[in-house]
Amino acid sequence: MAKVAVRRFAAAGVGFGTSGVRATVDALTDEVSFAYARAFLQVLERGGALQPRGAVALGHDLRPSSPRITAACVAACWAAGARPVLCGAIPTPAVAFYALQARVPAIMITGSHIPFDRNGIKFYRASGEILKEDEAAIAAAEVEVDAEVFDERGALRAPPALPSVEPTARAMYLRRYLDFFPEGVLHGRRVGVYEHSSLARDLAKEALAALGAEVVSLGRTDTFVPIDTEAVSEADQRQAERWVAEHRLDALVSTDGDSDRPLVGDERGSYLRGDAVGMLCAGYLGAATVVTPVSSNTAVERWGRFRRVVRTRIGSPYVIAAMEEAARAGDASVVGYEANGGFLLGSPVQRRSASGARTLAPLPTRDAMLPMLAILCMAAERGCRVSQLMEGLPERFTASDRVQEVPTAASRALLDQLSADEAARTAFFGPVGKVSEVNRVDGVRVTLDGGDVVHLRPSGNAPELRCYAEAATPTRAAELCRWGLGAAAARVRST
Repeated sequence: MAKVAVRRFAAAGVGFGTSGVRATVDALTDEVSFAYARAFLQVLERGGALQPRGAVALGHDLRPSSPRITAACVAACWAAGARPVLCGAIPTPAVAFYALQARVPAIMITGSHIPFDRNGIKFYRASGEILKEDEAAIAAAEVEVDAEVFDERGALRAPPALPSVEPTARAMYLRRYLDFFPEGVLHGRRVGVYEHSSLARDLAKEALAALGAEVVSLGRTDTFVPIDTEAVSEADQRQAERWVAEHRLDALVSTDGDSDRPLVGDERGSYLRGDAVGMLCAGYLGAATVVTPVSSNTAVERWGRFRRVVRTRIGSPYVIAAMEEAARAGDASVVGYEANGGFLLGSPVQRRSASGARTLAPLPTRDAMLPMLAILCMAAERGCRVSQLMEGLPERFTASDRVQEVPTAASRALLDQLSADEAARTAFFGPVGKVSEVNRVDGVRVTLDGGDVVHLRPSGNAPELRCYAEAATPTRAAELCRWGLGAAAARVRST
């Protein structure tokens, strides 16, 4: 046995992003995957959170590399003396919910929305998604690795067979929603499900049909499709509009690859922004405290529906930490959401209906199913179209997009300069307005005279530069987003 320092894998580009470990498939070898999973279990062991022969839940997405990485994590479980329980190819929040209910840790192999040549691993304690301090402990760990188990390329010489799939996790996740939303609430609604390679494609259809909707299956693929709910492609938007018209749909829903981020399209095929979905879902649930990253639309404060709004850095661990802090402070009905639409439930919520009170248990990790169903049920209960739900929100519009293959170090160098140097900041943003306020919580987010917002930050998951813009009209928000990405990318690539 040899001791291996987990941090040495950073040199190959393997490390924690905004949520979980991310890397290229080539860098995320069996040995690296084993080491990260073993380090996670070691951190649990030292804290008394993993007992000998204790169960560890595992799930994976539909990327070609995911079964291989899952096998490496299974090997890590055996090496730790733990018992792997395979939940199969089901949504990340379904694995997390099972782990919460069974009071066991979990490992989810997924790269979420990033391209299929990359992948990742997410870790969950029995109490929920790990926080940033857990990530630091995992990265600092040294683990024992038998050199004879791996070949010179870091591949397992004899990968373990994956256990049989335990179906309980899938069933529990589906029942969670069917027990909360009113029976037959979607009767008379025709809903399309853009299936692609989403882990929720079959679960979503089952849930919608059980709630009374007429379901139309669309766009199922055998190959992985990297859907980014914060940067919907023009082709996907046009396809949504064609599907809605062709099939006479009342709504169109989908998710990213691991189904922790939703896409909700209205009767015209227009996808609702993720932060608008989050606001509407929070309102439907009667939330008192809302936690959301700094990149989300400021309409949440302007709406005036919530007792308190807490802003964080981008990434679910920051949202979860703030939700936990709010709960400790005595806040009731604590929820969180991100600009990508992923919704987190920090405390139980109740809704009263003709059949009595229905309670939804906490799920403090990003979830796509809850906000999708909440939006559709809200429209059905009000007897209105999905697009009409937006009419009650303050008229603040956002746009976001990304430029790929931009080295993270180069992005950070530019943003460090814009953050620290007022003259450089004034010159850079001058073409679109005068800077009146700077927020440095995550990247550089400037508010211009008149209230427009431009927010630049490097992705935490891939070599990408992201821009978030907000304005009084959708056209202006889109213009600011295009300008921000173009100006930033040109500056980065010129240095």
